[in-house]
Amino acid sequence: MSKPSITLIGAGNLASALAVALRAAGYRIDEIVSRPSSRQRAERLARSVRARVVTGSNATLSADIIWFCVNDDAIRDCAFEYAPKTDWKGKIGLHSSGALGSDELRALRRRGAAVASVHPMMTFVTGKAASMKGIAFALEGEARAVQAAQAIARDLGGHPFQIRKENKVLYHAMGAFCSPLVIALLATGEKVARQAKVPPAELQRVIQPLLQRTLDNYVRQGAAASFSGPINRGDVATVRKHLAALKKLPQARQIYLAVARAAVGALPVRNKAQLERLLQSQK
Repeated sequence: MSKPSITLIGAGNLASALAVALRAAGYRIDEIVSRPSSRQRAERLARSVRARVVTGSNATLSADIIWFCVNDDAIRDCAFEYAPKTDWKGKIGLHSSGALGSDELRALRRRGAAVASVHPMMTFVTGKAASMKGIAFALEGEARAVQAAQAIARDLGGHPFQIRKENKVLYHAMGAFCSPLVIALLATGEKVARQAKVPPAELQRVIQPLLQRTLDNYVRQGAAASFSGPINRGDVATVRKHLAALKKLPQARQIYLAVARAAVGALPVRNKAQLERLLQSQK
């Protein structure tokens, strides 16, 4: 069977990664629908995947699958905006929010489309091409749309699995812990490094090997076996010194306390009772 044609609504980081991956997997990208403010970016993307660039006013939406790659807050409004612009019977509507369910596309479902949410659990940033190989795709929605999304995810080299819509917010929060909040922790670490007078030119040389080894250990053997440092060793005196020194950086100190308390509660530590008393006594 031939692969369905796809229109992407949006030209941001996710849409860009999807368009390139879909084209490489043999899918035809019919249209890329963009706002006037994103026109240049959309045109560059369209040239690379041999698609047409259109706006909401002149989009034909003639593809088999219409994939909404817009911000979460805009999905429902976009669905209502595009609902009257084509005959949705037999079509599939997808969106890629990790936290929202397929009900955001209810305006399309009422007009005959099968709808689903399709969330690739990956970070997408400007200027960095992201392969879809090995990525988990969380799927939720109507059977016909989910089936189509499964086929697409597999063609992209991804791993599709189904999730209940009531569990999506926590699933998405898990992703926040694993990527953007890791970046926030690293940014906090950089602030502490500057306070410690680590030369800026040395900062990446200090952090990168440690971070890379930590991630490698986690991937190979999981969180518990990868946990190290003074909390793992039960070195109460060192943790106390950390907390005292971090008074110079109150926000970083609060982050340290929150993460340390989580570590003591969830990971293997020595002198657990002493560490708990120390951490709970701090404000």
